[in-house]
Amino acid sequence: MMIELTAADGHTLGAYRTGPTDATKALVVIQEIFGVNRHMRRVCDAFAAEGYAVIAPALFDRVERGVELGYEPADVKRGRELRGPIDADLTLLDVLAAAGALPAGVKRGIVGYCWGGTVAWHGATRSSAFSAACGWYGGGIVAAKDEVARCPVQLHFGEVDASIPMTDVTAIREAQPDVGVFVYPGAGHGFGCEERGSYVQADAERAQERTLRFFAQHLG
Repeated sequence: MMIELTAADGHTLGAYRTGPTDATKALVVIQEIFGVNRHMRRVCDAFAAEGYAVIAPALFDRVERGVELGYEPADVKRGRELRGPIDADLTLLDVLAAAGALPAGVKRGIVGYCWGGTVAWHGATRSSAFSAACGWYGGGIVAAKDEVARCPVQLHFGEVDASIPMTDVTAIREAQPDVGVFVYPGAGHGFGCEERGSYVQADAERAQERTLRFFAQHLG
């Protein structure tokens, strides 16, 4: 179901909420540059099926409400246009609003994809709201690779991602030796999205297995 959140600066935004009401573990799920669309809701529902209370904040609401894009070139262009003017500090306020709306008294994690992978890294380094963070193909992580994580972090990258060269992944590994970094041979950007041409089912399933084990270890 869709709910409304209010960030610390007074901005109101939508969010997709799912999962058991009596959950003992919780996640904030962060969108790609395509909004909280059908794929992101499926991602949320998959975590909910594993027993997580889940909230996915609509981060594009800062510039346009209700955005749900597909994966054609025009959608990519529009997503980048929407993403461009959004300030990372304001995005973090929206993330923290989502975290605050999760059930009280349970450990919270954050997981993000594409742009959301970078946002998840910021959630780990720029807040103390989370007990674990996981990022899938976050292209902006390398620019913040020297930031100090306040919780355990796991990262996933495709070997042939055209927007994240292996030199970036190597730099992240060198800067963050305690972070679990996984690279999927032959996989490109968005390998975990079933609606994209770059989808690789085996790699998506393997990355999800690792993600679930990681959160089980740190969130209970």
